Amino acid sequence: MSVRSEYLMSLAGVDLEDKSQDELRALYYQHLNRGMHGICFSPYMEGQEPGTQISEEQIRRRMEIVSPHTKWIRSFSCTEGNELIPKIAREFGLKTMVGAWLGKYQSINENEIEGVIEVAKAGYADIVAVGNEVLYREDLTEEELLKYIYRVKEELPGIPVAYVDAYYEFANRPKVTEACDVILANCYPFWEGCSLENSYLYMKDMYNRALSAGAGKKVIISETGWPNVGEPFHGAEPSQENAMKYFIQSQNWSKEEDIEIFYFSSFDEEWKTSDEGDVGAYWGIWDKNEKLKF
Repeated sequence: MSVRSEYLMSLAGVDLEDKSQDELRALYYQHLNRGMHGICFSPYMEGQEPGTQISEEQIRRRMEIVSPHTKWIRSFSCTEGNELIPKIAREFGLKTMVGAWLGKYQSINENEIEGVIEVAKAGYADIVAVGNEVLYREDLTEEELLKYIYRVKEELPGIPVAYVDAYYEFANRPKVTEACDVILANCYPFWEGCSLENSYLYMKDMYNRALSAGAGKKVIISETGWPNVGEPFHGAEPSQENAMKYFIQSQNWSKEEDIEIFYFSSFDEEWKTSDEGDVGAYWGIWDKNEKLKF
């Protein structure tokens, strides 16, 4: 036998099984108030969506809300006002992962690439993410994506440049993994139909698979989260209780093992229902009216 009491169920995370709603809320706010490594910044207000020009005023207002709770901000685009997010984040003392949103249209991609290079050369980017799940969506070929990544790397020596996708893509795409300075892995037990009870160990496995694929490169969890409203997805059930429990487990793991996690997301955004169904509008820590949930 090799029993030590301090290791009993040590891989299972925080024991939340018998916590009351009030106890869960207290733990949730404890983790929120002591601060996350990073958060994905949601700029779009009700009635807005990608394609909407967003204002500096709304970015500043939302940055003021989230900035006490995080060290890093992740942005997704460098056009239509999104290019202001990294500069404003800097004013609040935050580090930045700055994204260029790539898709099927070359003219938009060119604007995004030029925008992210401009933002980074101005000193507002700590990490640059060239594309988000474009291989998963099949918006670009691997060869097209690699050209964009290497183009940005050439323009931005000294700044880590990478690509964001689901954790498994880095094992499936060794050329993309080789091109990345760090591995930016999206890890969503929810979207693989995992029950809340198994989600913590499932997320650890996702992370470790990305770590293995990276062969020594640093792995950052670029997105993870759990919705609080919507239809179940196989074994994964949205609820306030599950959203709180997932947040507590992920933040506790981040602190205990120094895992860099960008939590998804800051604010609820209704436009996401077109791609994700009803759960799409309920991933935020704050609701669409910028009120803290729970």
